[in-house]
Amino acid sequence: MACLFLAACNQPVERPNVLFIAVDDLNNDLGAYGHNLVQSPHIDRLAAKGMRFNRAYCQYPVCNPSRVSFLTGLYPEQTGVLTNQDSFRVHIPEVATLPQWFRQHGYFTARVGKIFHYGVPREIGADGLDDALSWDHVVNPRGIDREVHDRIHTLVPGQFGGTLSWLSLEDDEGEHTDALGASAAIALLEEHHAAQTDQPLFLAVGFYRPHTPYVAPRSYFEKYPLSEIHPVMEEPGDRDDIPIAALADRPKQRELTVDQRREIIQAYYASISFMDTQVGRLLDALERLDMADNTIVVFVSDHGYHLGQHGLWQKGDLFEGSVRVPLIVATPERQHAGAATEALTELVDLYPTLVELSGLPLPEHLAGQSMTPILADPAHPGRPAALTVAWSRARWMHPEAFDEPVLGHTIRTPRFRYTEWAEGQAGVELYDYQEDPQEYVNLADSPEHVETMTRLKQLLDDKRRAAR
Repeated sequence: MACLFLAACNQPVERPNVLFIAVDDLNNDLGAYGHNLVQSPHIDRLAAKGMRFNRAYCQYPVCNPSRVSFLTGLYPEQTGVLTNQDSFRVHIPEVATLPQWFRQHGYFTARVGKIFHYGVPREIGADGLDDALSWDHVVNPRGIDREVHDRIHTLVPGQFGGTLSWLSLEDDEGEHTDALGASAAIALLEEHHAAQTDQPLFLAVGFYRPHTPYVAPRSYFEKYPLSEIHPVMEEPGDRDDIPIAALADRPKQRELTVDQRREIIQAYYASISFMDTQVGRLLDALERLDMADNTIVVFVSDHGYHLGQHGLWQKGDLFEGSVRVPLIVATPERQHAGAATEALTELVDLYPTLVELSGLPLPEHLAGQSMTPILADPAHPGRPAALTVAWSRARWMHPEAFDEPVLGHTIRTPRFRYTEWAEGQAGVELYDYQEDPQEYVNLADSPEHVETMTRLKQLLDDKRRAAR
């Protein structure tokens, strides 16, 4: 794979373009991942051309820390970014980001939409915490969905981004922010592909949907009749063995009726399908412009997303649903087109992977490891464990239980998840996905799993030290 873009492994050929598609708050409810209701034909089309990673994990299940992590190739505790307000340039000012590295090595780099963190929806159309050193050109689309806050249904009056909120619109879908972003990205493909400029292109496109508020044209809501939506309900006793620190509850979300759950999930899925249409427009443009055969395409979400599991909604916790992400990588040679891999991977691995695939030198600061061996062989085992970190959000709803903020660390192995809150002082969790894929039974106090706990604790300690 190191010779992927070298003729006969010794003569340079045209460097590949990179189309980096980052989606906001998307879980694995996609056709390509086996979901039987969500309609995502264009993402599925990309998966048929590339490799689907079934066990890809973010390093922090919140937007800003996750994005900074995979855009710098460093773990959150190394970047110093552990909240949505932190700026990585304060902590690691000299580190070259992924697009900045490509820019320094001859690429034209452009951003459309949310790549570094913006607050959604209020900062749509602004730079947010963008990094000016990373880009030659930026576009901040702002569409009709940003102008209808007075009409949005929300659980908490006046709040749209941090709580469940949704709206079906009859307006022209071309006026929505993500559609405007896709149009701007297509224009950049037309203006800056190598045939026009003799310069390779790194184009990052950040789609907002399905981040709350879930706003999409009515036709996308109609794809999901409420009668076909069967919400996950909180199982009696499920939370009895879960540490309070692990429960990222939000106001009013455990009080939802079944009908409300159906409406919210319908809106979330409508937003996914609307975003999927915009992905299809980008893929169509690559084909039309004869760029598909020399463009690496990455499709990734910044973190996972709960729709009622354990009584939880949205993100910010360390359960599988919050930290597992969809990840598809399509390389021009399509060596294993349509393949899926069970290899454990982390989003911090994207940086070295894209650098290697593009024939660029590797920067010295990277903490991730290249996924090119997996792209060459889907049966490659990948990492022994994937690490994710997060501040406990339980203090919002249970302030009486905490004297100070609690940081949690979790590792996912092929079979288990082991989690510590405050290095175990605020709780420990162990889940066996072979026997309990829904994480209903915390095995941390099970005498039968003492040896497993000891082994995983050592593995977590080793990973945590290496990621600081």
